[in-house]
Amino acid sequence: MSQLPAHYQKEMGANPKPNPFSDSRVDTPFQNHTDLKEIYFDEFERLNSVISDIKNDVENHQSKGAVVIGEPGTGKTHLMMRLAKERLKSNRLLFIRQPNNLHSVLYHIYSRVLESFVEKVPNSSHSQLEHLLATSFSKIIVEAFKEVRSKRTTGIFDYFRKLTDKDRYILEVLSKNPLNIYKKLGQEGARNKREYWQRIEIIIEDWWKKNYGDVGYSTAILKGIVKFCSYSEPNRKKLVGKWLSAHDLEDKELQNIGLENWKGEISKEAFSLDAMTIFGRLSMMDEPLIIIFDQLEALGLEYNKNLLQSFGDAVKELFTYVPNSLIILNLFPERWEYFKNFFDGSVIGRVSQCQIVLNLPQEEQLKKILVLKAQDEDIDIEQLFSPEDLKDILHQESIREVLNRASHYYRFRTQDIPLPVIIRPIRSFEDEVKEQLKSIRDQLKVSSFEEEVRETLKAIMVEIASLRNMMETAIVQSANSQRVNSVMNVPTTSAATMPAVETTQPVSSLIVDYLEREKTLLENAYEDLMIISDSDDVGKLLTITEAFNTLSNKMETDSLKLGKKKIPENLLIKTTKQSFVVGFLQVSDMVFPSRIKNFNELVSIHEDIQFTLLRDERELPITGKVGKAEIDKLNKADNGQFFYMDKEDRLTFEVIYKLIIDIQNKDFEIDLQQVLKTLESIMSHYWVIKIFKKATIS
Repeated sequence: MSQLPAHYQKEMGANPKPNPFSDSRVDTPFQNHTDLKEIYFDEFERLNSVISDIKNDVENHQSKGAVVIGEPGTGKTHLMMRLAKERLKSNRLLFIRQPNNLHSVLYHIYSRVLESFVEKVPNSSHSQLEHLLATSFSKIIVEAFKEVRSKRTTGIFDYFRKLTDKDRYILEVLSKNPLNIYKKLGQEGARNKREYWQRIEIIIEDWWKKNYGDVGYSTAILKGIVKFCSYSEPNRKKLVGKWLSAHDLEDKELQNIGLENWKGEISKEAFSLDAMTIFGRLSMMDEPLIIIFDQLEALGLEYNKNLLQSFGDAVKELFTYVPNSLIILNLFPERWEYFKNFFDGSVIGRVSQCQIVLNLPQEEQLKKILVLKAQDEDIDIEQLFSPEDLKDILHQESIREVLNRASHYYRFRTQDIPLPVIIRPIRSFEDEVKEQLKSIRDQLKVSSFEEEVRETLKAIMVEIASLRNMMETAIVQSANSQRVNSVMNVPTTSAATMPAVETTQPVSSLIVDYLEREKTLLENAYEDLMIISDSDDVGKLLTITEAFNTLSNKMETDSLKLGKKKIPENLLIKTTKQSFVVGFLQVSDMVFPSRIKNFNELVSIHEDIQFTLLRDERELPITGKVGKAEIDKLNKADNGQFFYMDKEDRLTFEVIYKLIIDIQNKDFEIDLQQVLKTLESIMSHYWVIKIFKKATIS
């Protein structure tokens, strides 16, 4: 550590302080990272002003759209985190990652909304959903009782011809603080709790019918929302949350929460839109919703065109039916250009009412970020880094790269870990020519006088000579680049897509570090509310399959059907050697037998296809006689198997999917094909990898 100042060497010793620059990425707005408010201050205030405009639109409560545009690592999700920190005490913020199944985009959105709603509000013991319901329900109830006292009641409110002592108590506690709906009326063992909530349920349901009618799933969903609000016991809340996600429950679960299963064949897309509409309308008595779509880059891939169209249709539906909301799309500049060309004006016009561009901050601001992060560990960057260090660190192309480079320098200065050598992609000759020609055109535009024209023509001749030299240099550099890539085993890609390569740490080591880190994060959240969706799991498997297909281009995907019979959501993967069907089945014990029977019929019809049916272990195990017999039948088939996805199976599946999505979204800048080959090596035992290895073996 000879390059570190002496007093720092002594202080650091063999056990250096935690690396203050190691956290360079915000995964969700609900995380907590160092935030320098002067960065993108104006852009943040523009978002705040749009939220104010929505709130002040008391006549229409019309939703508005915003597009936040920035290169990878510029801080789009970080800005959303700042929005969460400053607005969660009043607004509800809902975070939605990229959908992956074109047939269930709205259900994907709604599922992520439910997961966001359970996030706790800062400095509160209650979740976002609980705050939304407390405020809106309290206003409805107070207004209803005011009508009773003024004898202006109509409909069911005629039932309350005068206020009882219980009514006066409800009115008193809610007038003081909406959260008293939990603190005073919702505690287990509280005085006459059941009677209070029966009263509340009647009022809320009647108010909804009077204002919005009784159509679709809305009234039933609202009843479930009231039930969620009334329970304080975590297991009951979890069951109601599962019911609200359109899942059927077992009889004993239903008895525990006082609800009935959904009748008939439910349309999850229509159900989801009804539920989102309810939340939007309830928010009109609270504060505008903030709905954020992030990690959308893979929607621009060729095989995702139909999915992108479904996404656009879903967003249009949200603008039409969900009021009082700011809908934000976080996008790379080139992806936004692609979206503008892909969608019609009805979509683009709504989502881009406000366009916010995040440019790389000035070096002075970037340095302040480093100072702020270092202060957390009581470190002075002027003493830790040399002027040359800081010059290199601050010369990176994004905030994330600045932090990553500072992290490398920290390890170098404190632990003698060598700096990665960064080989940046060589810009293509075509790009250089385009830039030079643009410069020439710009010069011609400003040349108004004869002398200026003469000088410009001279400059053009110089540019032409320069372009000739550039062509010769580009040829040499291209050859050198091929040699470097060959030594590093890095596939050659275009300059536009190839990330900067750090050559000191082996790529396989970077991948393993990523897998360990992300798997730990997923494990920590394993018991949290997660809407386990068959359609979402099929979408994840399709994303993984399409990624592995880049290695061989020998796979085709489809799904099997059995006439009009209901079968599990499934993906058919055809390879040159064998075909596979992977299905997911999370339905209740009552529905399970008929679905797996139909699946077994497919197994017997297609003897040349290998079938696998999966069920997450967090769902109740199948105990019915018929269901268990059908599982046994599937396992005894030569071409079939059933198994429960245990914790390890689920975490592995999720981390593979997340790895691919992070690469597509440039959150983990590494070559995709190298990653897939590494996964084939280190996870060769995993069922997903086994399928794809069969396709890639020549």
